Amino acid sequence: MKRVDYDYLIIGQGIAGTALAWHLIEAHQRVLVVNDSSRPSASLVAAGIYNPLTGRKLVKTWLADELFPYAIQFYQRLEEKLARKFVYPQNIYRPYRSQEERDNYLSFISEPEISKYIANSSESQIDVIGVHAPYGGLEVKGSGWVDLSGLIKFSREYFIENNQYLESEFDANDLEVNDNSISWKGLFARKVLLCQGFDARENSLFDWLPFNPVKGQILDVTFSDYSADKIVNQGIFILPSLRDNEYRVGATYSWHDLDWETTEDGKAYLENKLRLLITGNYEIKGQRAGVRPSCKDRRPLIGIHPEHVAVGIFNGLGTKGVTLAPYFADEFVNHLCRDKELNPEANIARYFSLYDH
Repeated sequence: MKRVDYDYLIIGQGIAGTALAWHLIEAHQRVLVVNDSSRPSASLVAAGIYNPLTGRKLVKTWLADELFPYAIQFYQRLEEKLARKFVYPQNIYRPYRSQEERDNYLSFISEPEISKYIANSSESQIDVIGVHAPYGGLEVKGSGWVDLSGLIKFSREYFIENNQYLESEFDANDLEVNDNSISWKGLFARKVLLCQGFDARENSLFDWLPFNPVKGQILDVTFSDYSADKIVNQGIFILPSLRDNEYRVGATYSWHDLDWETTEDGKAYLENKLRLLITGNYEIKGQRAGVRPSCKDRRPLIGIHPEHVAVGIFNGLGTKGVTLAPYFADEFVNHLCRDKELNPEANIARYFSLYDH
């Protein structure tokens, strides 16, 4: 019988790999996270905002009623385990662009599926100093943000202390896939789970999946006359950060020039939006870019390879990874350990027809 060092090798430690590792550890599985921290990571750039109502038409986020409570519970569990704070519940204030928009919003927020996420104070002016809001605004509750960089950092420290982390580059060509196990650089495991984000496109095991990555940029900004304990959102977001008087402003969306470089075009786009939204002056302290690992149907890419049962993927979380990762990590672990069915909208089986190897 071939030796097995681990039940699961997890490749990548963004929010996907981190959430999956924690869920497998809680399921008493032997886990090793393999990660190259020198590579850029979308999770370390992301603002980590969770928002139940998105877009101009206030569409309820897919599975919001299930995703959000589970994600908050998961992050709070990690806060207790690691003795750190990661989750910051905050309402989102959405200034109306016009009287017409105000009238339209007030006409449909009475719908039960929407109204439960609308704060009672939404029909009056909100006290956000420095925001241009002549028509008032709408306040969304059940929202907030997660300190993803802190979560990943302190999770990594825990994994290292418990011999569950290996700092290393990963090349799929070094992977030997057998019928019911894998080996990699002298290590043996029952399964390898690829949580590589944008890098997954370079992996021949899953390059047939319809990835549709999205580049995003954000600014780090200080203001002369702006103060808010809420997230402000109107075309862009203004998010309080953990640094005194510093905020994050974002984000851009681009499906071309998929690199990790900041651009003057991205900066100009965000500044143009920002000037319309605030009344005072600001100073840019920094600019960051990341590439979100999205799929063409905007659903996660989760499951086991159609040919190799010892190889799985957990990817495609896109712009909503902060809420998708915990919920679907739990679902994937239930699938792996208890043979429960995956949500068909997230299961990569929906794309098996594209696999022609």
